[in-house]
Amino acid sequence: MGMLVLVIDDSTMIRMQVKRALTGAGFEVAEARDGQDACEKLDSGIQPGLIVCDVNMPRMNGLEFLEQLQKKPAKGTPVVMLTTEGQPDMIKKARALGSAGWLVKPFKPELLISAATSIAAKAA
Repeated sequence: MGMLVLVIDDSTMIRMQVKRALTGAGFEVAEARDGQDACEKLDSGIQPGLIVCDVNMPRMNGLEFLEQLQKKPAKGTPVVMLTTEGQPDMIKKARALGSAGWLVKPFKPELLISAATSIAAKAA
């Protein structure tokens, strides 16, 4: 059984692409459509080993989700941010909130898989 990865993105297409890449590499994937949906899933007891999170989403964006994550039992979970922006100040904010990494869309599946694999290896 592979590590569970929670994918948070308001785009169904992006979630499908991320899920396809990760399940193909042996990971299990849970999906959330925004930060609020992700918080509800975490509150219901799912325990991902990694979270892949979009930055720009309705209801609760990626940075707000990172803040909420600090108050949850899953707070130590590594988070890789997924965004179309390579803005240094946004990256700095995400890092300050505990983000483990940053992937720019359109993401390269092999980069996502290598990030997930190295995080899984550290967790083992």
